[in-house]
Amino acid sequence: MCGIAGIFHAETPKPVDPARVVRMCDALAHRGPDGAGVWTDHGVGLGHRRLSIIDIAGSPQPMHAADGRVVIVFNGEIYNFRELRRELEQAGFTFRTSGDTEVILAAWQKWGPDCLSRLDGMFAFAIFDLATRRLFLARDRFGVKPLFIAHLSDGSIAFASELKGLLAHPLLRRRVNPQAIEAYMAWGYVPDTHSILAGVEKLPAGHFWLLEQGKAPGRPQRWWDISFAERERGSEADLSAQLVHLLREGVRSRMVADVPLGAFLSGGVDSSGVVALMAEASASPVQTCSIGFDVAAYDETSYARQVAAKFGADHAERIVATDDFAAIDTLAAMFDEPFADASALPTWRVCQLARERVTVALSGDGADEAFAGYRRQVFHHHEERTRAALPASVRGPLFGMLGRAWPKADWAPRPLRAKATLLALAESGEEGYARGLSVTLPDARRALYSDNFAASLDGFRAEDELIRLMRNAPGRSGLDRAQYADLTFWMPGDILTKVDRTSMAVSLEAREPLLDHRLVEFAARLPEGMRVRGSVGKYLLKKSLERYLPQDILYRPKQGFVTPIAEWLRGPLAGAARGIATGSLAQTGFFRPQAITALAEAHIAGRADHSRTLWQLLMLEKSLTGLGVSA
Repeated sequence: MCGIAGIFHAETPKPVDPARVVRMCDALAHRGPDGAGVWTDHGVGLGHRRLSIIDIAGSPQPMHAADGRVVIVFNGEIYNFRELRRELEQAGFTFRTSGDTEVILAAWQKWGPDCLSRLDGMFAFAIFDLATRRLFLARDRFGVKPLFIAHLSDGSIAFASELKGLLAHPLLRRRVNPQAIEAYMAWGYVPDTHSILAGVEKLPAGHFWLLEQGKAPGRPQRWWDISFAERERGSEADLSAQLVHLLREGVRSRMVADVPLGAFLSGGVDSSGVVALMAEASASPVQTCSIGFDVAAYDETSYARQVAAKFGADHAERIVATDDFAAIDTLAAMFDEPFADASALPTWRVCQLARERVTVALSGDGADEAFAGYRRQVFHHHEERTRAALPASVRGPLFGMLGRAWPKADWAPRPLRAKATLLALAESGEEGYARGLSVTLPDARRALYSDNFAASLDGFRAEDELIRLMRNAPGRSGLDRAQYADLTFWMPGDILTKVDRTSMAVSLEAREPLLDHRLVEFAARLPEGMRVRGSVGKYLLKKSLERYLPQDILYRPKQGFVTPIAEWLRGPLAGAARGIATGSLAQTGFFRPQAITALAEAHIAGRADHSRTLWQLLMLEKSLTGLGVSA
């Protein structure tokens, strides 16, 4: 795993100062503490920071092909590089190293942009072809590895693995993108369709961008997409056998490393399944690690311990105090952009623990999105049946009236918290799902915005992007469209961003075997009844893992990392919550201070739970302060 950065002059090639590329790379040193390199040519500069995983001594970057024609900087891992190398050797290519970077170079020379469909891995890379003067930027299918791009005032295009790499360039303007604020307040993260800074964008997952000197830059092109349009046929037993085979292949391919390797183990279905398959494939004990909490309601370490013992893992765990809020300034700095998923804190802590023992850790991320494991997906699946049974002319008035009348009872048992469901049923499936994903709903956001900021949005509403995405999704059903949105919008913006930044902050490589593209493509073709059965999500995945895992691991309620932010904001962070209305965020003029004060006081007094919105505002304040931005 590494960090990459570069500068490219397209229309009017100008010299690139190597010192600028060095500064950009130095800002990414945490991603690659084992080595650094910079290469420049007329109108182009490429930089690299290396975390050595494979071919530790033999694959420095930037790397030139054997014939000197092309040069690459690469962040990620290609899991099938040995198979590709054999194919390329048969085609006449020779190799000087034993790693995957040189294989990408040869694949580009052999197949051009079509090489991407042959790569099984997580990656973001830049290739410059000296003969054609073209720069090729590419990102993996799911967006596991990030790539930020900036259009600068001197006509150049700069890119880097993290925004902080671009921030090191003196020509980058630090001006806020209002639509990114709106998107962040809706989702709790800035999705890949936006960047917090105007003039900066993210290369979308499954896209490449081919630029040529002397020509105006075009736009990125999609090279891969997930489709839910087809259905697998076969018995449950046959489909289960196929699934287990793909699971094994996904795990084993990601166990290749020349450094110590282990796994995150939460005690949930997905990470436990990964550990089970790692133990099956390994002659030595699997290194596992878990984070627990000093409050029993949040702690799952007993389940992780149970799984570790079952498979003879060499297990480590650490208890994190629920008053671990002192680290939030450090956490905010990791992400550059505002990021309000509170599970980032325990994720960072488990990465710290893992890095004490290993350099590579496998995770269980991706299964919920691919196999319909989220509660919201199961609810949506059943809500869609209700929508199909009642015309919109009946549903809208009926459920809209009931939803508006139903009290918002965050404190009540789950069956009595029906307000959101009733309001969702009054809307289309896409609108209802967007409502369910939103952290702060449109009316609540608008009540917080100043008039000037609301006007600057020019009618933009964050949910509309997700609604359009779902309506155009390649799928047959509401569940298909919800999962498509989760895989292409939610996952790269939230889940994969969280894991990338927290792992790279401690120079740890995280790998996601359950995001093997063949496995996810298979999951997308499963009949709905193999994904959701009654109230059970991930049905076939859980049935397939029954041979490995006990029932109390497979079928207990999903918990995940929980951070007690509601309690923090009523207790030790109450002052911080009150201070938002008078602090640096208030000085931006984006929000109404009196509205923030009312929100904070209602939460602190226990009259309502506004913790998620207050946490969003607090993390936004810290992010904007760290970026030193202007309105």
